[in-house]
Amino acid sequence: MRYRRLGKSSLVVSAMGLGCMGMSQSYGPADEQEALATIHLAIDRGITLLDTADMYGGGANEELLAKVLAKRRNEVALASKFGNMRMPDGRFLGVNGKPEYVQEACEASLKRLKIATIDLYYLHRVDTTVPIEDTVGAMARLIEQGKVRYLGLSEAGAATIRRAHATYPITALQSEYSIWTRDPEGEILDMCRELGIGLVPYSPLGRGILTGKVKDTGAFGPKDFRRISPRFQGENFDKNLRLVQRIEQIAAEKSCTAAQLALAWVLAQGQDVVPIPGTKRRTYLEQNLKALDVQLSPEDLRRISEIAPRGAAAGARYPDEYMNRLGV
Repeated sequence: MRYRRLGKSSLVVSAMGLGCMGMSQSYGPADEQEALATIHLAIDRGITLLDTADMYGGGANEELLAKVLAKRRNEVALASKFGNMRMPDGRFLGVNGKPEYVQEACEASLKRLKIATIDLYYLHRVDTTVPIEDTVGAMARLIEQGKVRYLGLSEAGAATIRRAHATYPITALQSEYSIWTRDPEGEILDMCRELGIGLVPYSPLGRGILTGKVKDTGAFGPKDFRRISPRFQGENFDKNLRLVQRIEQIAAEKSCTAAQLALAWVLAQGQDVVPIPGTKRRTYLEQNLKALDVQLSPEDLRRISEIAPRGAAAGARYPDEYMNRLGV
């Protein structure tokens, strides 16, 4: 395993982390024993950054991780998020960044995780009804209390990031970033580097499509998020599959899988970039880790950019009701 520093902070983590959301929601039924085995294997292989959120599975994902942290807390940097509120049945209630809720949410997460301190605590989405200075100020007080070590934002816009960072140093920005989602490039990524903020890309495999294994949306279960994602619908899906086929051609030339090529591309975007591919199976975890050995030349990167320039993916990342909560 290789390691990377998140921005200008003292937080050093494995070059690839593990996103744990899918172990509890969004991508079909959960298998707790396989999920636990996957997390343990990740740590055995040198992964130190584990990512969760209070909304994943209505808190179930944090409770799942607690079973691992009970014995292996000192081996990992645990990241969690707050701000997105849901009913127990999964219905979305809105975003809450009120200072009093910051404290409440953190204490609830600590209780579920059964730990004293969260290493990296993100605001999951920006609450536009509350000044970001107030939200981040409350998050900073968690550091003073010893309940949090570092602060992060997720899917925030440039102006918000700058204001937040002026209130208290932001260690990491978590945003979707992959070969087919290059939205952070330009203003956001440039500003993060100016301010010394690391980038933690989620969905670096394009919600599975960049693995080359997703050929038919009919295989998705009834609770699979991709059923409502515009990028997996009709003509959009057909266009995106054609893009993936071209990625697969380059992967074949490099003697790796499309997924490994996609992860290697994200890893090649800078030493301040730490992707967190999500998986709930040991087999896929092992395959993903092999991306660390895939070397992409400047020519490889040029070809990939020609195939998938910014904006190449067909369709929005989320349905409309989700999109208006991004980049604010």
